[in-house]
Amino acid sequence: MVGRVLFFLLVIFVGSVAHAEGTVKEGQVMASRILGKNVEFTLYLPPGFGRDERRYPVIYLMHGGGDGQNQDWYRFGNANLVFDRLIESGDVPPFIAVTPEGRRDDDNKFNTYYMNDADGQYLWQDMFVKEFVPHIEKTFPVIPGKKSRGILGLSMGGYAAMAFSMKYPDLFAGAAALSAAFRTDQQIVEMDQAGYDRRYGKAWGVGLGGRDRLNQPYYANSVLDLVDKVPADDLKKTELYIDCGSYDDFFVGNAELTMKLRKLKVPHHFMAREGGHDWTYWRTGLPQATVFLGKVFHQ
Repeated sequence: MVGRVLFFLLVIFVGSVAHAEGTVKEGQVMASRILGKNVEFTLYLPPGFGRDERRYPVIYLMHGGGDGQNQDWYRFGNANLVFDRLIESGDVPPFIAVTPEGRRDDDNKFNTYYMNDADGQYLWQDMFVKEFVPHIEKTFPVIPGKKSRGILGLSMGGYAAMAFSMKYPDLFAGAAALSAAFRTDQQIVEMDQAGYDRRYGKAWGVGLGGRDRLNQPYYANSVLDLVDKVPADDLKKTELYIDCGSYDDFFVGNAELTMKLRKLKVPHHFMAREGGHDWTYWRTGLPQATVFLGKVFHQ
């Protein structure tokens, strides 16, 4: 009887061992001279952070559009729980994750899509490259340089991950996109006016209709056009990971991108799982995308 009790207590003890937890800090800010305001961001610090003088790789974790904001990955995606588990299992090295706010204001009447405005009034992308990345490397104990930087995003954030990898091939070691918001030329031309203005109006020109939308700012930022213009050797400088649901409206754009990359013989990882454009898909896709970046950091 005593032996059974001891065994039972041992099972309870082993089953209740606490797992190391990382820390999520919302409401962090960086003063931006380029935007003329503070940029808010959410910060993930790995288990054991601060116990020694070690430095960490960093993942820039980009949120989606619509009503998306910088806290979403943790409030709806359980990103911290995923990261804790992967770090504890050794599938990825301990890392810091940073999610900058991609909205221009609380009203969010116009998406930034992480681009610069066509009229030069709001330069989100310039802020990110020239101020935000340097700020993170100056303020937190991250390993500086491309080899320890990754970018991972969903929807609008997935667009940013791929676009930045092409426009700035020396910025990130790896880029991972979940349900990336890639639209073909035809989809842009046929988009309803309100939808176009809200998503792309500031970046390409408010009020444009039909093929007038396919202007110079559009071609300078469309991933499906950038892939044709950027030298293949530059495309190969960043390890690429693309994951899009088979029921997703963006599947056509993601499939077109992977076919272009294949034609150019650019190594990349592409997968299509059953699912749509929602948090169920992104939560289930986050672990493998994070492991992909973790392996890039080890190279």
